[in-house]
Amino acid sequence: MASNMGWLWGLFVILLWTLGVGGKDVSSMISKSMFEDLLKHRNDDLCPAKGFYTYEAFIHAAKSFGAFGTSGNPHTRKREIAAFFAQTSHETTGGGPSLPDGPYAWGYCFKEEQNPTEYCVADPDWPCVPNKNYHGRGPIQISYNFNYGPAGKAIGSDLLRSPNLVAKDPTISFKTALWFWMTPQSPKPSSHDAITGVWKPSAADSAAGRVPGYGVVTNIINGGIECGKGSNLGGEGRIGFYKRYCSILGVSPGENLDCYNQRPFGT
Repeated sequence: MASNMGWLWGLFVILLWTLGVGGKDVSSMISKSMFEDLLKHRNDDLCPAKGFYTYEAFIHAAKSFGAFGTSGNPHTRKREIAAFFAQTSHETTGGGPSLPDGPYAWGYCFKEEQNPTEYCVADPDWPCVPNKNYHGRGPIQISYNFNYGPAGKAIGSDLLRSPNLVAKDPTISFKTALWFWMTPQSPKPSSHDAITGVWKPSAADSAAGRVPGYGVVTNIINGGIECGKGSNLGGEGRIGFYKRYCSILGVSPGENLDCYNQRPFGT
């Protein structure tokens, strides 16, 4: 009887993994060699972030966000990983069409915004610390005190007082990007929920053209600038990275890749 129960339990566990209902680490979906291929030129001499973004830091950071890259079936998991790296690669790109391997092999060249301005706004919950600057840093180029504050609280680092940790500690840097990815900010869903199919469009979303797919992730991240305005270079760049990464991961990119006809959230 005991051996039969053990056999049934083993079959049940295999079924859970097949359906995507398990606690698999994201490293089971993306190997170090695949990571190196995705971010092929990040350690090039032309990139200011050379040597900063490592596979080990990414995996360590991802373990703090267990649902990332482990939710849903294998195709869904791969699309989420591709979407995350595509969006963050666009934010940190150092590539151009004339560089080796094309513009979509040059993500993660930068760890800080170039030519930053002041990013402090009045916020009683997350007040700016004097002489600290909350410009874009890390893979998602996290900006403003109202993002540094809650991101730091979530990952256990006082980023209001020490925002530069995002550009000094690669694990913290990845954690801020993953925090932003996994956290809904009303009226927006999280990018994680959007790309894994958890988010379902409301009647208002449907009326605004917001539909499931990679395009709505761009809407979440930069909708006010890139969405609802027809084809544009920003949107094209995000899609270019995504298609390349889906190809490397061996998954189709799915439908609705752009947000050109979507109104931004909140409008």
